[in-house]
Formats: sequence, C-alpha cells, structure tokens
Amino acid sequence: MERPLGRENDLLIEHTGYALVYNTETNCPDWVAWELTGEEADGKAARRVNDFRGDPLVPEENRVETADYKDCGYDRGHMCPAGDMKWSSKAMSECFYMSNICPQSPTLNRQWWEHLESACRRWARQEGSIYICCGPIFRRERKKKFVGDAVKVRVPNSFFKVVLSLKEGDEKAIGFVYSNRDSRQPMEEAVVTVDSVERLTGLDFYYQLNSEMQEALESKANLTLWR
Repeated sequence: MERPLGRENDLLIEHTGYALVYNTETNCPDWVAWELTGEEADGKAARRVNDFRGDPLVPEENRVETADYKDCGYDRGHMCPAGDMKWSSKAMSECFYMSNICPQSPTLNRQWWEHLESACRRWARQEGSIYICCGPIFRRERKKKFVGDAVKVRVPNSFFKVVLSLKEGDEKAIGFVYSNRDSRQPMEEAVVTVDSVERLTGLDFYYQLNSEMQEALESKANLTLWR
C-alpha cells in the first residue's frame, strides 16, 4: 500500500491481525489491510460479541467510542471482519476497535458486505493465502453526513475492497465497490478492476509488484477466476 499521509495528524496503526491508516478528518480508516491464510480462515477463537471500544492508539480527541453510533441508523461496520480473526483471541479482540469500524447501512453490512467477507475466507482456503484491503469512499460534496456527538464520524458514500492472490502460476486480483445504502447489491454487480478502485481512492495497492504483473492484475476483473 502506498499513499502519503494527506494530513499531518493521520495515523498509521498496526494491530495483531491488520494495519490501517486512520483519517483524523473523517474519523474513519482510509484503508485497512491484512493477509488471510486458509489456516487462519478456519481458526477457532470465539467471536467477541459487543466488544466494540475505542482504539487506545488513537488520540482521545479523535477516538471514536461505540456510544457515538447510538441511535444513528447505521451499523458499526467492520472493515477487517471478526470472521477473519478467528486464528487468535488477541487479533479477534483488536478487530473490535472503533478505528476498524465505519458507519455502514444495515442491509449492506448484514447481507452484501458479509457475503463478500465469506467469499474471501473461501478464497483464502482455495488459494492458500490472499491479501485484502478495504475502506470507505467519500464523495466531494457540500453537505456531508456525520454520526456521533463527542467525536464526529463521517458517513461514507460507498466502500471498496480489493483482493490479491499470489499463488504461483495463478496470480490474480479483483476489486469491489458497494454503495452505502439499503438496497440489493449482489457481488456480481459490485465487481470492478483494481485500477478503477485506485482512481476512486488515490491509493496504489500493488506497487511492490513488477510493473508488468501489476498492470496485468489491476486491469482485469473476472469473478469466474475466483470460483
């Protein structure tokens, strides 16, 4: 992942199972990234229910608490999901930090985004390991929507996720964009190229790869290659 921190106070944070850049203007992550192996996808650590809490690595003035989402109409949507952190009780606990959370429409969070999370675990098993990065997308608009009282959290317009497999001889990548709304959004309709996600976000996802491979992987979006 490569993008200069756009604001002086933005934070690069590393937890046991994932890393993120926390945006101190939106009080959401710019991106959250992690590797998921097939073995990790079948971990046995118990899910921690309702363990949402502020991230101690975020300064208090920007530290979102679970109460900031009370009665807001949005779910506390995981970026790195609890289902990917079952390999470690510590990783499971830390994925409930509010720095890993965005305001997400209930239908998106509980259905379409969850469908993609489940698919990623299946892909991790079949590929051996995959690299995942996701986060919010904000449009430039005059009237922005926020939730929260003590700390204002900007509501994203949409969300992205990009997935990379470096399985030798079968390298591939794919992107997805979902609107932050309560409507039907099957995975097949959310598929986009990684290139298009880079244009939307300003992020450069696979700069570590050689330019030929990077161009080949980022310009294609073929969901059938993942099934």
